[in-house]
Amino acid sequence: MRRIIVSTFCILSLSLGAIAAAQEQGPAPVSFSKDVAPIFLKNCQACHGQNDPKGDFQLFNYAALMKAEGAVTPGKPDDSELLRLLLSEEKEERMPKEADPLPADKVALVKRWIAEGAKFDGSDPAAALASIVPKEPHPAAPAAYPAPLPLTALAFRPDGQELAIGGYNEITIWNPLTGALLRRIGEVDQRTYGLAYNNDGTLLAAASGTPGVSGEVALFDPNQGKLVKVLGGMSDVAFDVAFNPAGNKLAACAADRSIRIWDVASGVQERIIEDHADWVMDIAWSPDGAKLASASRDKTSKVFDVAKGESLATFPGHGDAVYGVSFNADGTQVLTGGANRKIHVWKPDDGNKIGEIGGFGGEVYKVLVAKDMVYSCSADKTARQHKTADRGQVRAFNGHTDWVFNLAYNEATQRLATCSFDGEVRVWNLADGAQLAAFKASPGYPSAPAATAAK
Repeated sequence: MRRIIVSTFCILSLSLGAIAAAQEQGPAPVSFSKDVAPIFLKNCQACHGQNDPKGDFQLFNYAALMKAEGAVTPGKPDDSELLRLLLSEEKEERMPKEADPLPADKVALVKRWIAEGAKFDGSDPAAALASIVPKEPHPAAPAAYPAPLPLTALAFRPDGQELAIGGYNEITIWNPLTGALLRRIGEVDQRTYGLAYNNDGTLLAAASGTPGVSGEVALFDPNQGKLVKVLGGMSDVAFDVAFNPAGNKLAACAADRSIRIWDVASGVQERIIEDHADWVMDIAWSPDGAKLASASRDKTSKVFDVAKGESLATFPGHGDAVYGVSFNADGTQVLTGGANRKIHVWKPDDGNKIGEIGGFGGEVYKVLVAKDMVYSCSADKTARQHKTADRGQVRAFNGHTDWVFNLAYNEATQRLATCSFDGEVRVWNLADGAQLAAFKASPGYPSAPAATAAK
């Protein structure tokens, strides 16, 4: 018994000693990536991002923050303008502007980080905040949608038997003919803007993000409904993804002006291209996989050499934002659509214009070439089919009652799917232009009409 008492006393003494030693050492240093960067990402980056920052103050990475004169003085929080603005009692100058003040504990973390030397604990000071912040689980999608979600992304599985559609913090999988919900895939950033299947339908790539806060490119197993891997994060939303013809590379574009290329098998980012001056809205591979074409809000479309990352040609003819881009079947032409309500056709080697397709009553959001046909959709509530040879219209797909944001083509079934701002999906037979189905792609939405399907 005496031995037990003595042993217990020794253990207790050691434990108390360890606690005392820890207290003497004080709290662990504040981590920029784990503690401070999440605060800036959530509360500051929307106004002080890389593009058009308010007050010419950028806070999209550590390097930009420390470059701003007087913003942070390491070791001297009272001399740091950033902290002064966070603590200011003047509503007009306090940051975040037009929002509630930061909680006291968050301000205290920033202050202590500055006092400790404003150190960076990541691998690259120039990396976007979204890429260095430890990834947390995305919020769960709503069990039932209270209203139809504006739809911005959809893609057919290669066999045409399933249709993937972007949801809210999820991707939903539907039967394209009955409108039946088959699967819901979680662990997705807030909104999805681009979707693409690989050649055998075993992978589904998604471009998603929370506007002004974060962007993400990820791969999912669409059959099991599981996340496979996150390829990369960025400081603003990712708008589009596209597999190369061989299926071994994935390209993505984003609101941070970037185009990124990953090796699919390893998940390694092989290249980043930052040649545009504004959001890159859409991308397309050439048929041989050697080039990438882009569409940007900077009013240009460009063609890049994939191996070198160099710009080969620029087309400035839109004079307004460019939203959609596609190569023709043999790669000798690029077709782009945008805010000027036209599709322009031009040469990828020199950017010289060949022709145009008009007749749209609104902005052209998507352009997709399949074999000898051009498919497009517009804010005039229609989708259209034109011939690539003479650019003559074959038909218009009418029936949507709101802007048509995106479309998807399926070779195996010869069908076209379109989605609109009011949350509706319509599926069309390309042989005769007949509508095969129409449904609201918002799970559990109580007022959604029953899907219509061909008999």
